[in-house]
Amino acid sequence: MIIKNNPYYRAVIGFWVAFLVFWGFGSFSPLLAQAKEQPADVQSITPYLKQFQQKITEFRLDNGLKFIILENRDAPVISFVTYADVGGADEPDGKTGVAHFLEHLAFKGTKTIGTSDYLSEKKVLDRLEAIDKELQAAKKAGKSAEVAKLTEEFQKTKAESEKFVQRNEYGQIVETQGGVGLNATTSSDATSYFYSFPSNKLELWMSLESERFLEPVFQREFYKEKDVILEERRMRTDNSPLGLLIEAFLDQAYTVHPYKRPVIGYDRDIRNLEPSDIQNFFDKFYPASNLTIAIAGDVDPEQVKQLAEVYFGRFPAKPKPPQVKVVEPNQTKTKEVTLKLASQPWYLEGYHRPALNHPDHAVYEVIATLMSEGRTSRLYKALVEDKQLALAAQGFNGFPGDKYPNLLLFYALSAPNVSLEEVAQGLNLELERLKNEPVSEQELERVKNQLRAALLRGLDSNMGMARSLIEYEVKTGDWRNLFAQLDAYNAVTAADIQRVAKETFTPENRTIGRILPK
Repeated sequence: MIIKNNPYYRAVIGFWVAFLVFWGFGSFSPLLAQAKEQPADVQSITPYLKQFQQKITEFRLDNGLKFIILENRDAPVISFVTYADVGGADEPDGKTGVAHFLEHLAFKGTKTIGTSDYLSEKKVLDRLEAIDKELQAAKKAGKSAEVAKLTEEFQKTKAESEKFVQRNEYGQIVETQGGVGLNATTSSDATSYFYSFPSNKLELWMSLESERFLEPVFQREFYKEKDVILEERRMRTDNSPLGLLIEAFLDQAYTVHPYKRPVIGYDRDIRNLEPSDIQNFFDKFYPASNLTIAIAGDVDPEQVKQLAEVYFGRFPAKPKPPQVKVVEPNQTKTKEVTLKLASQPWYLEGYHRPALNHPDHAVYEVIATLMSEGRTSRLYKALVEDKQLALAAQGFNGFPGDKYPNLLLFYALSAPNVSLEEVAQGLNLELERLKNEPVSEQELERVKNQLRAALLRGLDSNMGMARSLIEYEVKTGDWRNLFAQLDAYNAVTAADIQRVAKETFTPENRTIGRILPK
């Protein structure tokens, strides 16, 4: 992130919080975002990558669950990633936020973890859910006396259910056994669960993780977690100018594709979700065939396979659920959304681009890096340094996801006494320059070096590598495509950049978002 004046640091960080936290962003561009200007010669990288790939093995269980194992004996630690090929884009209408809600509840335990007596707890939880349905019906009917009575009954039953809960027992088991980094993320495209264990805890992980997705209990602490998520939405969106802008911007940029919807969900949808909605979503989108697991670290692939058969082989075989089939129509005119809020002035400009598996993906990565990565990037030099139109100017490639056609986004925080129209003019001058002037060989090689260096740095972390491998496996069909990116970057020419820029950066393909201070 490039920031010129310290007083605006919080505003810029706030923008990234709105992007990465509220939207649960998990796109491929972590490689792009990590890039810095340090050379990485392609000839020196290639042998290392080939050697690295030789340490990777893979297998698929009979039920369809795919495993990718990266053997790295440098330290007695193993990193694990469970990747569900389902995200906010897969949610049914009126049920936005259900994927994110499920991710929260996946930490609440199972029939044996997180409870002192599941059979007794289940009876109370069923009664609690039935009371809630009666309560919601009474509210809709305007029966105030019945609402008061049912509210009291609901609170008493809720308190009774909480007596069975062994709070955070799953997390406590992981922590006491040396686990670190227990977490999960939900994006528009996928949901990932991950943490690391000492290498002698492989079987414990197999037991815990398989049980988590074999016998989850989504009724447990459901209503408590709903309040947590509603508060999260209030903080990240309803009380955040940037959150409001991003939500309105995507709603404008997309007409029919579910990328238009927030991953956290709309307030009304979150409030109306019931435990059965979570269970139904899980049953449809969490079969073994829709899960992929990456394991990286001090591990024996043969042992992994044996244990996987024992623990994950218990999952029933079911067909992989259908993918999103909605196709966003081509945009035919500039779209705009302007909010007047108590905020600093922000400017967003987004352009539709193809999905990750498109042949021009590498060209878009090069363009995004060229325009907005580092102090030598074109946007920083033009808008921040030379013309002093902005205090920050950046880009984001693949927003809000990249599994389907998405957006290449640019944004800027205007400098004092500079209008957003001046910022827009400065940005568009740089986009026109990209279309009309070939990128020099020196500048193009610098950008390719940035991307190659980012790819190398991703190999330094077991967890980072596991997450990258698994995303390329699921989104492109083969984890090897991660390494093929090197050749794709090298093949990009100045003519490719001009061609793609001319196709993409047109008024008809543009969506604009603004925050104007009240």
